[in-house]
Amino acid sequence: MTRNQISLSLALIAISIKSIAGDLPDPTISPGAVNLAVTQANIHETICVKGYSKTVRPTYQYTNWLKKRQIREYGYADTDPRDYEQDHIVPISLGGDPTDPDNEFPQPRNSEWGADKKDELELRLLKLVCRGDLPLATAQHDIAADWIEAYKKYGGEKYHGRSD
Repeated sequence: MTRNQISLSLALIAISIKSIAGDLPDPTISPGAVNLAVTQANIHETICVKGYSKTVRPTYQYTNWLKKRQIREYGYADTDPRDYEQDHIVPISLGGDPTDPDNEFPQPRNSEWGADKKDELELRLLKLVCRGDLPLATAQHDIAADWIEAYKKYGGEKYHGRSD
């Protein structure tokens, strides 16, 4: 194998790994967006009301269409929509914009840092925000900046065993 063939093989492997490893959104495609109607002052009339997310959640048809489009944009090797959850970068439950494509990305379901772990973090952050233990803007920033680091900070051992 020539040096060029080795370089090409390594480049293809790197592209494949990047395409598989989509646990974090690409900020150039999906930077996140907040719902300007949700503020710290009104959280007890919006996100802290049971069932709030259902009142603003986009339709299944919209999210399915967007998921297929974004799977192509992200260049994932696996293009089966069933293998992804169309995820809000800033969750609707934390005042994320429900329909802005900038606030969504196709998150792989089957990985160490898959959709289930992010869902755990979203619930934990919502409870902290609604209890007044964490400002809404901090929760939104931390989950949008790097939700895996936020999970380690808020969802790791520090909070295990607490009744959030």
